[in-house]
Formats: sequence, C-alpha cells, structure tokens
Amino acid sequence: MVVATKPMAVVSKPKPKPCASASELGSLFAAFDKDSDGRISAAELRVCMRATLGEEVSAEDAEALVASVDADGDGLLDADEFARLVHHAEVVEEEAERHRGLRLAFGMYEMEGEGCITPTSLKRMLSRLGAHQEIDDCRAMICRFDLDGDGVLSFDEFKIMMNA
Repeated sequence: MVVATKPMAVVSKPKPKPCASASELGSLFAAFDKDSDGRISAAELRVCMRATLGEEVSAEDAEALVASVDADGDGLLDADEFARLVHHAEVVEEEAERHRGLRLAFGMYEMEGEGCITPTSLKRMLSRLGAHQEIDDCRAMICRFDLDGDGVLSFDEFKIMMNA
C-alpha cells in the first residue's frame, strides 16, 4: 500500500514576488511625499493611496499604518519606515493570494456542500488527477492532518497539510 503524505495540490506555493527595488521605492516615496519634506504624513498617505491605488483609507487607518512602522515615534514616515510599510503590504498581499489559492484547491477536494475533505472526496479528486488510491489510503492521508479526529479535513487542517 502506497500512502502519500499529502494529496497532489492543484495550487503550488506562490513564487515570491520581487520586492520593490530601491529606486522604485525612492520614486514611490517622492510621489507620496507631497510637500517634499522627506517625511510622509498620514494625510499624505491617505491622499496618495486614494489617487494611486484607488484605496479609500480613513484618517484613523492611515494613522495606524504610519504608527505600525514609525520607529522614531514622530508620527511621520521617513524613507526607511516607508520601505518597511511597503514590504509589509507586499507580504500581506502574498499571504492573501496564497489563501485564495488554498481556498480554491480546498474547494476542488471538498465534498460538495460539506465544507470538509472526506476520504471519498479525496479519492474522487485524486482519481481525476490520475493518482488512483484506495479509500483506506485516503483515510490514512487525512488521518495525518486530522487534528480534531473527526475523520475529515477542515480548511484549517488543509492549510496545515499544504504547508507541511
């Protein structure tokens, strides 16, 4: 009996997107720094996010974004702090994209309307992918990541499995 550690995924781990280059960050910083004082205020951040990204950001959210990376506590972003904010946004976007991909893959494996992957639904999907497994093999695959012991995989258990 051959037991795979995890089912073949339809979605692979995303390739890391290149981070903005130093010159790109410099240009972006200059565009956001409307008064050219070498600092970006929460108000400047709001205006530029609306203009460049189409994102409506409340004053409170803009202040929270600034505070999240404001190392010197002056309430303004210098170039390094701005770079940290951009990097954080890139990481958040990559995580969101991976989550969407995992949701899509989970949906392909799950039993319709059940919200979980059962041994039967796993067997069915693996067969569609050309990996014919016995139902006992599918149970064993699920068992390795079935943290609550209910015999099926929830989305959270599926995420753990796909990250293993």
